[in-house]
Amino acid sequence: MVMLSVMLKMIRQSSDADSQFTLENMYVAVIDNIFLLVLVTLLSVIQNVFFALKVEKECTGQHSKHSAAFERLSCANRNCMDTYPTFLAVLWCAGICLSQAPAAFSGIIYLVVRQKYFVGYLGQTCQSTPGFLFGKRILFFLSLMCFVGIINHLLLTYGGSDYKEYIQTITKAASTLLLLP
Repeated sequence: MVMLSVMLKMIRQSSDADSQFTLENMYVAVIDNIFLLVLVTLLSVIQNVFFALKVEKECTGQHSKHSAAFERLSCANRNCMDTYPTFLAVLWCAGICLSQAPAAFSGIIYLVVRQKYFVGYLGQTCQSTPGFLFGKRILFFLSLMCFVGIINHLLLTYGGSDYKEYIQTITKAASTLLLLP
């Protein structure tokens, strides 16, 4: 939403003579608004590669494919991959519709929690429960950020009221509360 309004302002202010300069400014504005989200997304891809390599190592190792360790590792990987599309969707929606800094911070915390869940699942399954519950809380926070950002956009479009600065201040403060157990 922010990116679109910035881009529209730049387009309105541009003339044909400096259209190349305006396109470069638009590119910089877009990159500035999504850079942290891109970094978190790339870190999550690296984490997925790590998980896949762990499964492959266990599968091709000395153990058979039906060992208990392989089953736990495979199940932990599947569980992480099941929530991955939801994580990416709410991360990007929250970052674009509301504010990228709290969304990216929440994304980093989610990746740490997902790592804790994965490692906890390798021991006993009960060790993974805190990571699972904490991950759900972070996904809920990102979903709430999406919802509030969409509501704010609708209020701005149809009501003429923009509460984005107030909401961003609240979400920046609330994102640090995610660190509390």
